[in-house]
Amino acid sequence: MSAEGLPVGGLQTVGQIMATNPLRFYAEQNGLAIAIALLSTHTAGAPVVDGKSKYLGFINEYDVMKVLESGKNMNKLTAEDIMRKDRIVVSGSTPITKAYKIMEEHRVLNLPVENNGKVVCSVSRHDLLRAWIGLGPQIED
Repeated sequence: MSAEGLPVGGLQTVGQIMATNPLRFYAEQNGLAIAIALLSTHTAGAPVVDGKSKYLGFINEYDVMKVLESGKNMNKLTAEDIMRKDRIVVSGSTPITKAYKIMEEHRVLNLPVENNGKVVCSVSRHDLLRAWIGLGPQIED
């Protein structure tokens, strides 16, 4: 089974995927607003970028829960206080198999995709799975 327009066996690189995660955070964004954005969009995580869309870090639900466990007030923190600073990004030419391994290694369900030094979108675990088996986003409709 394959979807019209997609090759049998799926797509090969992240750049071929129609990403479904538009969420991104900014360095000075309020911590509580970040937690609410993750919950209200049902998104597991998103990149933190500067005003020019340059990658600064990454925040996911585990990072927020870690802050809550420490007893800190989310309303007094910013994205910069919460984010992971390790570089968890891929490019459009990254093979889907490598992207999956990065997700597994870093325990993230979304990966920012960079083009010319700017975050252009994020791909989710679902995006990778759909593309890998040759289905488009319409499968979820």
